[in-house]
Amino acid sequence: MALMARFGERARFIAGGTDMLPNMKHGLVAPQQLVSLRNIEALRGVRREADHIVVGAMTSLDVVANHPEVRRYAAALAQACAAVGGPHHRRMGTLGGNVCLDTRCVYYNQTHFWRQALGYCLKKDGDRCHVVRAGKNCVAAASNDSAPALMALQGSVVLRSATAERSVDMAKFYTADGIDNTVKLPHELLTEVRIPIATGRRSGFEKLRRRGAIDFPLLNVALRLDHGSDGTITAAAIIVSALAARPKRLKAANMLVGHKPAEVLFEQVAQAAHKQCKPLSNIDDDTLWRRAMIKVLVRRGLKRLSGLAPAD
Repeated sequence: MALMARFGERARFIAGGTDMLPNMKHGLVAPQQLVSLRNIEALRGVRREADHIVVGAMTSLDVVANHPEVRRYAAALAQACAAVGGPHHRRMGTLGGNVCLDTRCVYYNQTHFWRQALGYCLKKDGDRCHVVRAGKNCVAAASNDSAPALMALQGSVVLRSATAERSVDMAKFYTADGIDNTVKLPHELLTEVRIPIATGRRSGFEKLRRRGAIDFPLLNVALRLDHGSDGTITAAAIIVSALAARPKRLKAANMLVGHKPAEVLFEQVAQAAHKQCKPLSNIDDDTLWRRAMIKVLVRRGLKRLSGLAPAD
């Protein structure tokens, strides 16, 4: 923290480097100093603390995906971490790095030569958005798989600076600004993620991508169902991501509360979710297809959580 305070805006934290280094190669960021977190063991590990699972920010995605406590109490997060990139990305990449992952756009995540030929964009070096031509705000998409899962699980993060520490709910951590889509300040470090443990809770994660590995999401859906003793759904959450600068909580989840799991109900919720989402062309794939897949992933995820469809 002292190094970061000393270097100021010239420096960036680097964890696994799986996102920072490619962005540096493309000229998207150009820090003069990198402050490495690799050897800070206090930022690693998964532990149970009273009624929470606490995950250090430098814990690798591979460890999170396979940790028995995370798989038991926060299945959506384990599944989301298992869906990031390929095996080498998950062994190098960290949970904190994925939570703070920069937004992505087909007009932004390109080489300098490519961006220069287009006249740059609102997110980097330019003054116009190529996705929403008359838009004044960047709409680059949140592409971190862990984000919707942590929002569905009612998680929070701890941010620390050289002089203070604060806790932020995941529901308030992301903003609608594609250029800077988190409330974390440049001099702050995300130190840990906290996930509450709840009785009768089930959660899951669905990801749409071209291939079964490596690719960033075309669509993410994280789901949570809390059940009463009689099997009635007492609370629910459906979070979709990779559509805009921050994950979106769907009101369609409210239709589940007070009912027991049923295929007819899940179909109605899936249709409502489809109506509430309108993907933009910020990702290089057909927007109509991505929108059509929202109801498919919501329906599939709900059925898996309720045992009405196979887990794999």
